[in-house]
Amino acid sequence: MSAVKVRAVRGATTVERDDVEEIYAATRELLTAMLERNEIDLDQVVSVLFTTSPDLVAAFPATAARALNFADIPLMCASEIAVPGSLPRCIRVMMHTYSDRDRSDIRHVYLRDAVTLRRDLV
Repeated sequence: MSAVKVRAVRGATTVERDDVEEIYAATRELLTAMLERNEIDLDQVVSVLFTTSPDLVAAFPATAARALNFADIPLMCASEIAVPGSLPRCIRVMMHTYSDRDRSDIRHVYLRDAVTLRRDLV
């Protein structure tokens, strides 16, 4: 029997403005893409960490995750430090999952203006 591995899947997206519905929609889009591109079922998700840039204060991204049935999964939200020149209105995600994939097979997901963070993955 092989050992179960935990893998981290990264993702990021942006919104046009600090608005509850925009944050929820962008978060749902990002989480759905992360699950689909990595063929992850919800029962494989261990935990999810969210960060938002300091200019996003209207909503917690975790609330959008709950609407996608992440109800029994530990979720945490935090605000990033204000670094000059950092990407504005950005939501970042780190999802921990059980997986038999190698790290090099994990597909990290960057949407909207967040593609500038990891052009090597686009």
